[in-house]
Amino acid sequence: MRFTPDLLDEIRARLPVSQIVMRRVKLKRQGREFIGLSPFKTEKTPSFTVNDQKGFYHCFASGEHGDIFTFMMKTEGLAFPEAVELLAQEAGVPLPKASPQDMQHEQKRARLYEVMETAADYFERQLKARHGANARDYLTGREVSDEQRAAFRLGYALDSRSALKTELAQAGYTHDEMVQSGLLIAGEDIPVSYDRFRHRIIFPITDLKNRVIAFGGRALDADQPAKYLNSPETPLFHKGAILFNAAVARQAVFETGNIIVAEGYMDVIALAGAGIANVVAPLGTALTENQLRLIWRMASEPILCFDGDEAGRKAAYRAIDLAFPLLQPGKSLRFVFLPDGEDPDDVIRDAGAAAMRRLLDKAKPLADVVWLREKNSSDSSTPERRAALQSRLMHLASQISDPTVREHYTADLKSRLREAFGQGSGSYGGWGYNRQGPQKPSVVMNGGLGATRGNRENWRGKRWQGANEPWQFQSASSELMQNKLVGDELVQMSERESLLLQTLFNHSWLLEDYLEEVAGLRLESNAAKMLRDALLELHAEQNPLDTRELRTQLKEKGLGRELARQEQAITHKSVRYAEPGALEDDVKTGWRSLLALQSRFVALKKEFEAAIFAFHRDQSEENLSYINQLHSEINALGGVGRTSESPVSSDKKFEETIQAAQQTIAGGMRGQRK
Repeated sequence: MRFTPDLLDEIRARLPVSQIVMRRVKLKRQGREFIGLSPFKTEKTPSFTVNDQKGFYHCFASGEHGDIFTFMMKTEGLAFPEAVELLAQEAGVPLPKASPQDMQHEQKRARLYEVMETAADYFERQLKARHGANARDYLTGREVSDEQRAAFRLGYALDSRSALKTELAQAGYTHDEMVQSGLLIAGEDIPVSYDRFRHRIIFPITDLKNRVIAFGGRALDADQPAKYLNSPETPLFHKGAILFNAAVARQAVFETGNIIVAEGYMDVIALAGAGIANVVAPLGTALTENQLRLIWRMASEPILCFDGDEAGRKAAYRAIDLAFPLLQPGKSLRFVFLPDGEDPDDVIRDAGAAAMRRLLDKAKPLADVVWLREKNSSDSSTPERRAALQSRLMHLASQISDPTVREHYTADLKSRLREAFGQGSGSYGGWGYNRQGPQKPSVVMNGGLGATRGNRENWRGKRWQGANEPWQFQSASSELMQNKLVGDELVQMSERESLLLQTLFNHSWLLEDYLEEVAGLRLESNAAKMLRDALLELHAEQNPLDTRELRTQLKEKGLGRELARQEQAITHKSVRYAEPGALEDDVKTGWRSLLALQSRFVALKKEFEAAIFAFHRDQSEENLSYINQLHSEINALGGVGRTSESPVSSDKKFEETIQAAQQTIAGGMRGQRK
């Protein structure tokens, strides 16, 4: 249906923008406009404005701009015609009458919707009936609760060629309607049509209005030809344009600002059951362009969650290749890779919902995954092979249609190449040639940190710390897992982290100039992270902060023990820039130095951690030499950094972990020489 400009203007005139926006955003009048927090991007200071006189909204945080129709499309995930129909109904504006042909077409579609709803109701009843016992046992074994079964309207198709056909005929539906809806298999070479779904768990598939338009069926017998079977293409159902659970997930997507794309029906059900409601899935096939565009309408940087096995990696590769030409400013992907052989259901059942959330919080940006895929796909030990890697990366970047995104990707990938192979430095002019010793081994952390299905002892506490590394899933030794550097989740606060916090406590005005740096600060200690997060919350609530009352407020938030740890971690009391009366220039200089040192220290520690795993796989002299090199760099870096007021001191906790690691390494070398 075509909507004329006059019709759209009439709807706009009857519905002020603020009336529509207020359902989603708490607005406050400010002169002729309304202002509130952005619904498109997390922010502390309101930058989202609504102007009823001009008929638009504008978000300074995200750059989003539009009218009531675009707001509905952005926040509800609607197509333009759907947004117009909903708002026209609310405004009381009649839409143009359809032609007789259009009316006949809509009547046929309405009839098919009724057929599908009747079938869904029938499948639900069969799951609860006597014949559905096997299906119920399967769902119970997968820990799908009665509430989840009801929420997703799960059903069961009897092991019969005509049970559904008979049911629908008795309900008054014609044979042609059953065939058109995809519920029967029929054809010139088939004498008697029969039920498409037989002896299967049934998953109803709905459109964005939550109307049943298709079904997915999971086989209950191992010898059935297809484990999963979907409805065929029908007038209602176009497989490549639909996402499982999209209608229900939209509200949660808006509330969280993000969407998770899982691999299958059971993944969605498991995640939703764990309280992660903003989740959808393609329908048993690779993600399509239409599905990706629908996902991007709902959220700008969706998280794609894959199993860590070969099939999961291949699915991720296909998603990357699909997305690259379509990338737009602000539109990208992030990736989570589960440990090898596990799916979200396994993670949640064995390690809990919190473990799954931690994995999702560590989602990798698209650029990182692209780099890892190409770099780890082949050996880069010769100039020719490095040239081939560069060629592949530049070819990928060239496929991006948007010139701005293409330019940034090209620059990013070139920067990664220089960093990885030392272009322009070293005795032989760069690209990996260096007289100083062997190149850093290509290392990817173990996805499961040594835990397997048969080793549940380490799972809950340690398995998920290093998960989401997609390219290598190698078990670590029990000795290595006992190493404090690798296995200890409750890292003590270092003096450097304590000084970072001390400086913020005594000079809270730093938050005005360094808010993003503080929010993104890489901290090792849980106590330091908790204090930093609480500080940001207080800054959002009361700006400027009252430095004199800050510690009292933190204690009132229940962080007294963390504050005590922070105070105990400082051994050098003469760090002048961290003291209350320090000059502003000295504070900024000391603060920037601490930030740089902390970033470098965390990076070196991660490299050291990875090098230990590399040595475990290959106990070579080269890998041992690299570990010693990293150890020297860490010792040279010191603890809090060199300033005129603060001596260099090593991080005691880290020194202990290095010594423990070296003992593990030495033992491995002795065993090798024997």
